[in-house]
Amino acid sequence: MSNNGKRSVGVKEIARRANVSIGTVDRVLHNRGGVSEKTKEKIIAVIKELNYQPNILARRLASGRTIHLFTLIPAVSDETDYWDVPLQGIIQAENEIKLYDVKVSKFFFDMNDRKSFVERYQQILQEEQIDGVLLAPAFIEEAIAFTNVCQQRNIPFVFINSDIPNQKSLCYFGPDLFYSGYSVAHLVRYLTSENDKILVMNISKDVASDHHILRKEEGFRKYFIEKQISQTIITKNLTQTDYDSVKAGLDEVLQQYPDIRLVFVTNSRVSLVAQYFESKGKGNILLVGYDFITRNIEYLNKEIIDFLICEKPQEQAYRGVKALYHYIMFEENIEKDFYMPIDIIHKGNQKFYRN
Repeated sequence: MSNNGKRSVGVKEIARRANVSIGTVDRVLHNRGGVSEKTKEKIIAVIKELNYQPNILARRLASGRTIHLFTLIPAVSDETDYWDVPLQGIIQAENEIKLYDVKVSKFFFDMNDRKSFVERYQQILQEEQIDGVLLAPAFIEEAIAFTNVCQQRNIPFVFINSDIPNQKSLCYFGPDLFYSGYSVAHLVRYLTSENDKILVMNISKDVASDHHILRKEEGFRKYFIEKQISQTIITKNLTQTDYDSVKAGLDEVLQQYPDIRLVFVTNSRVSLVAQYFESKGKGNILLVGYDFITRNIEYLNKEIIDFLICEKPQEQAYRGVKALYHYIMFEENIEKDFYMPIDIIHKGNQKFYRN
């Protein structure tokens, strides 16, 4: 039964009511011609009257054509295993849809190397058949160049983890980056007093163009401006992401500001800062960072990291692949922006959390 209580109908019933053959109805449904305008109008009227919805899935399967999707995300690195979590979401979605003649080809780039991103997307564009793309737009200019080509070729694409506004993606699955930082500031306000100094650490090879972390810091600072709180906020940008460089950067800033009360790391590399505090001693400094991944959880349980902000990266990728599938297979309308919840995890509740 359909939602309005009527029994679902098929081509046979349309043909009976229009007093034509099933073949004639089929030609109209598939716009193949060979039907007079008067007969076509009669069949369309019956279709509308019965609210007929063709079985798109059956039609696609009968065509024998495989849908080919591509994903482009950073590779797991020695610095962080964050990107293994979205990969599991891609694999989860792939396992659910591969029975319906859907192939998912997975490409990876080095998060610290723009050139590798360009090389990978150029490899994708050389493919003969590209039905849809899911990507994490880590490098904005290069991602715009890639998705501009996708638009020219009418290839739908989905963003995860961070968005590029006005780039005409099919949809975005991920956090609202501004309000992610804004929410952290709200938490920090309860953890500190107005006289306390706060250190914001951006640890990224290309901080100046890293939209993902810059929008978080923007939201973080905006909270204190809106609340008219004259908090001392110091920013430390580190473009060398190995531990020795992070250690040197922290030594420098803590020597200059020995009374730092809280450190906020704007990405999953908070574990590098935790490693520093584990070796040097943390004192009364609080540490807040991002992502529920193995290394970070270990430091959370040791109470070196006090809070982790989590935004369900596995679900982002899973939903992204499924959105492409539903759009291509069933021609469904897809919600443009699907923002992930901003979860605050600490030692006491981490064992109940699912990423």
